Amino acid sequence: MASQMFDTVLVANRGEIAIRVAQTLRTLGIRSVAVRAEDDPSPHADHFDEVVSLGTGPLRDTYLSASKIIEAARSAGAQAIHPGYGFLSENAAFAQACADAGVVFIGPPASAIETMGDKISARHAVESRGVATVPGIAEPGLDDAALIAGAERVGFPVLIKPAAGGGGKGMYRVDEAAGLPSALAAARREAASSFGDDTLFIERFVTNPRHIEVQVLADAHGTVIHLGERECSLQRRHQKVIEEAPSPLLTEAQRASIGAAAVETARSVGYVGAGTVEFIVAADRPDEPFFMEMNTRLQVEHPVTEMVTGVDLVEQQLRVAAGEPLAIAQDDVTLSGHAIEARIYAEDPAAGFLPTGGAVLEVQWPWDEPATDGMGGATVRVDAGVAPGTVVGSSYDPMIAKVIAHADTRTEAIEGLRNALRRMHLFGVVTNRGFLRALLHEPSVHAGDLDTGFIDREGERIARANLPDGEVFAVAAATRALRAPGAVGPWASDGWRIGGAVGRVAKFADGDGIATVRVRRIGEPREHRAAAFGASEVRDVDIEVRRADGARERYQGLQLERPTLETPEGTWVWTRDGDWLVEAPPRIRRGRGPAQPTLASPMPGTVVAAHAADGDTVAEGQAIVSVEAMKMEHVLRAPVAGTVRLHAAVGEQVTRGQELATVTPEEAAA
Repeated sequence: MASQMFDTVLVANRGEIAIRVAQTLRTLGIRSVAVRAEDDPSPHADHFDEVVSLGTGPLRDTYLSASKIIEAARSAGAQAIHPGYGFLSENAAFAQACADAGVVFIGPPASAIETMGDKISARHAVESRGVATVPGIAEPGLDDAALIAGAERVGFPVLIKPAAGGGGKGMYRVDEAAGLPSALAAARREAASSFGDDTLFIERFVTNPRHIEVQVLADAHGTVIHLGERECSLQRRHQKVIEEAPSPLLTEAQRASIGAAAVETARSVGYVGAGTVEFIVAADRPDEPFFMEMNTRLQVEHPVTEMVTGVDLVEQQLRVAAGEPLAIAQDDVTLSGHAIEARIYAEDPAAGFLPTGGAVLEVQWPWDEPATDGMGGATVRVDAGVAPGTVVGSSYDPMIAKVIAHADTRTEAIEGLRNALRRMHLFGVVTNRGFLRALLHEPSVHAGDLDTGFIDREGERIARANLPDGEVFAVAAATRALRAPGAVGPWASDGWRIGGAVGRVAKFADGDGIATVRVRRIGEPREHRAAAFGASEVRDVDIEVRRADGARERYQGLQLERPTLETPEGTWVWTRDGDWLVEAPPRIRRGRGPAQPTLASPMPGTVVAAHAADGDTVAEGQAIVSVEAMKMEHVLRAPVAGTVRLHAAVGEQVTRGQELATVTPEEAAA
């Protein structure tokens, strides 16, 4: 039944969450309106009934402009605004501005957002309802000296946290007093940049921590319920990577207890709508959850709750905002089976998880359309925010899609998700797909033996084990070398001689060096371009790969049937364990070696800090500049002692590989 109050709703967001909300609006028969920055390549606008332009410019002039979005709602005749997550979704001033303009904000009251948006006031609010919080020092206006003194009383290790915002920005673990001053400076800078507020507080770092959150729903008539919990312990730098429901840690009694604490948290601020209460739980003390924060919005990981409860959370948001009482009682909530979600990020796990980007050339989800479908006993869903032609840049969040699997058991759900990830491919942007499959194969993950530091400890090992092998080079070389006659350039077909093939040599980037690949045809090669995203088939070739480190690999009588895509930068190769760009001609990145004096940006982004002035004398390892992209700040340090010259200014947009500074070694300067 369609809502009787809203006939038109504007969605003040972009990407996959905007598309997700539009799907429910369409199901309920509600007219949908999108807003779109003119320079935003997101395909979300194609899913709406109407699109209103926000113009161009920085985020503050588009998706963060409350006045433009409210005016867009008025001009489109929308009675309500759904903020999605991020952007203005937890902005109390925006919620109040909507109310003042006579437009319904699909979310909680501004007062609840304001209280829960400040983690210090949130701690005090929930403590008044008997909800336990992590021991720490949390008072407004604490300067660095007070925080340092407080950390000594709390005891190390401690966690520095910003009072405003979320998503892991500005959060730093510090294990000893000597590391506090620099960590506080970095945390304040990130908090000010991300949230416009550099207020910090400190909590004791809980050992063996697990991140467990509870989904709550509340109406304007006093009813508050919870829909079970989600385990979000698999995260990196406080950014969630894998989420699942229910948690494999909790018993039914513990589930009921943490759910009751979440309900009391919502009641402490007169909450209305869908929200998430986040807890930190020591793995060896699951009966003692500590309140961390409340996210006063829909969560990225809401699909896993939807799949185990059968409840459309966006629909519930709309009905509550329209004034309807909840039609679901606590006793009506049952958890069926297990659901698990993987976030597809534009990042390169093999390069330290640095952000990537580029134009999406081809994309294949586990089926032709992002919807639900059975897969090996599991039901799989994809929420995606990219399509062929989408340009993934550094201005927005690096998450470009979510893949979710639901099955009767946790083991079946994990295998269903791994199968779904195996079937997808995305060419043009390096992603973490292969890393996710490897992560889900880890024995600790299968056993449910998780903690929030697992990926930070083991991620490099897992990523390294998933690096492309020589066969990937072989596929790239063979598919290019065996092209049909008529090819031009270095891949022209003049390498095959009458009377026998002498082979062709190709060179590719291989880490910091060059791999040499020799392809030799055995019989008649045949190649065809299949209808399905450009698959190539090459049969009966011998390939020798000489790696940059001198190691040799032989592939005899290789028969290749896997998707490939040739670009000027090289060949994109699909494997079940990842999508790889094998670069040709080789791209040599300057500044990678420890003795190189050039500092090149490892990712596209923005220079956010200069830690040294032009002409300064710096020590080896001293911080020079910081680059930020997609919620990640990367510090570039002096590779040698010497004199620094800066070639980029704070605020400047830079590209991957761009020279940001040089350091003239001391002996050279002398």
